[in-house]
Amino acid sequence: MITGGGTPHSGGVMEIRLVNIGFGNIVAANRIVAIVSPESAPIKRIIQEAREKGVLIDATYGRRTRAVIIVDSGHVVLSAVQPETVANRLSVKETTSAEEE
Repeated sequence: MITGGGTPHSGGVMEIRLVNIGFGNIVAANRIVAIVSPESAPIKRIIQEAREKGVLIDATYGRRTRAVIIVDSGHVVLSAVQPETVANRLSVKETTSAEEE
């Protein structure tokens, strides 16, 4: 957990949960909108448009893309880890956070 300035409504503490997307790459869990498989034509189109706009982040280290992570800033992150694996890591973080409270 990283704490920072937060928002005026949060009492000054902002909690950022992080999720590992493979090869030591980490994304802020609370910014993730969707985790999808890259096989469908609409997702391939989203990847291409993100590449053209300069908002594509390739975290595959040259390996095959297995998950496409879309974040609330409009960035598209490519990961070599299965979408289910990323989702499981995300849900484990949420379960751990809930138990700590």
